[in-house]
Amino acid sequence: MIVQRSNTCVVASLDTNNMPVVKYPRFRDPPFYEWDRKAQKCGLRHTVYAVNGDQYTGEWQDNLRHGKGTQIWKKTGAIYSGDWKFGKRDGYGSYSVPDPVTKEYRKVYTGWWQNDRRGGRGVYFYSNGEQYDGEWKKGLRSGWGKMQYKDGSVYEGQWLKDKPNGHGVLRLPNGNRYEGGWKEGKKHGPGKYFYPDKGQLLEGTWVEDIPKCGALVDFERDNAAAPTEFPLPEIDLHDPAAVLAEARAMFDDSKNEESDDEEKEEK
Repeated sequence: MIVQRSNTCVVASLDTNNMPVVKYPRFRDPPFYEWDRKAQKCGLRHTVYAVNGDQYTGEWQDNLRHGKGTQIWKKTGAIYSGDWKFGKRDGYGSYSVPDPVTKEYRKVYTGWWQNDRRGGRGVYFYSNGEQYDGEWKKGLRSGWGKMQYKDGSVYEGQWLKDKPNGHGVLRLPNGNRYEGGWKEGKKHGPGKYFYPDKGQLLEGTWVEDIPKCGALVDFERDNAAAPTEFPLPEIDLHDPAAVLAEARAMFDDSKNEESDDEEKEEK
């Protein structure tokens, strides 16, 4: 400011060149805000390592594994490569583990997943050489599937909670086969047991793997590899079909009573 005095008045003028300038400090977020922003995982990213050593490479959404990706577990060395949904295996994928001796990866399961467990159609390869190809539910064999056992036996049919249950066919290495009902992994209900080497057929009712009643008859005896010395005699009953039906009905009634007792116990 410049002040000039005269005889009559005082004149004041402002020197704009020398005016004080007020500067306000720029507001900055704390560093951890930036760190957190950079740590947010969404979309395709490079390999991300967890604190425990696990590593994941693939797609993310809202900080969760989502989309296509590969996970490696450090503790077991297992690898999963496939679909993810909000942090869980969901969709189609393959799971493998390293062999404890050769260290080479061995495929364990290839197929569909639901909520981080086997669900839908898939193939499971057991370490002893057995193989299951079929439907899964909540990580267990449930639905229709085919199981190949290490002794050469093959079961194809319905499953429930990891056991044959419903209708199915069991083929044995010697050529014999059973077609009929199953319950909790055992032959149960009406069924047929074929002996092609002997040319015989047992048709009846099974209870917990034991045939309780039935009729043994010759079946394709002329084509049998080792038929019995003499053919089976004809059943000398007035009405053999009615007798067999009556016996079956007796076991059906007993099964119904057992189921009623089980329902009462559950209540």
